[in-house]
Amino acid sequence: MTELRVSHLIEEAQEMLDNKFHVGNYCLFVNTDDIQDILGKINAILPDEIKAAETIIKRRDDIYMEAQSRADRIISEAQNTAAKILSESEVIRLAREQAAQIHEKLRVHCEEMKNNAIAEVEELRKTAYKEAMQTREGAQAYAEKVLNDLERDIEQIHRIVRNGQDYLTQQKEKSKNVQAQVEQQ
Repeated sequence: MTELRVSHLIEEAQEMLDNKFHVGNYCLFVNTDDIQDILGKINAILPDEIKAAETIIKRRDDIYMEAQSRADRIISEAQNTAAKILSESEVIRLAREQAAQIHEKLRVHCEEMKNNAIAEVEELRKTAYKEAMQTREGAQAYAEKVLNDLERDIEQIHRIVRNGQDYLTQQKEKSKNVQAQVEQQ
């Protein structure tokens, strides 16, 4: 969702640049407050990417706790089942041995499940963090490009304004010279 909001703000800034106000062939006016406002919003959204990564990490912890709880429940159920079967007869002794074997298999299986869940969650966390950092770096690079482009455009506007001022000054001098010549005649 953050990508959509950042993309929307970038499109809005581009639209402002596309709909700029022209004066003559060289002058270009852009409302810098609006552009700065959009860039501020983009900068404010970036922390949302970090929050998304934290949410993924919390989900990893929840999965780990769920796996641990499931393992504990399975072990507890196995112990309860084994306690019900206990008896002094040979059949019960064999059942105890089988229960111990099952219990060990379950313990090993639960440990494997827990380790697999931890590994998967860790991989998810690394991936989420990497994606969040890539998104952040991409957004920062784009913001830097937009600012550099904006700076270039503003410098060009300043040159155009200076050229216009120089031209008006020259025209003013020509008018004074013409007026002085007319007055001398």
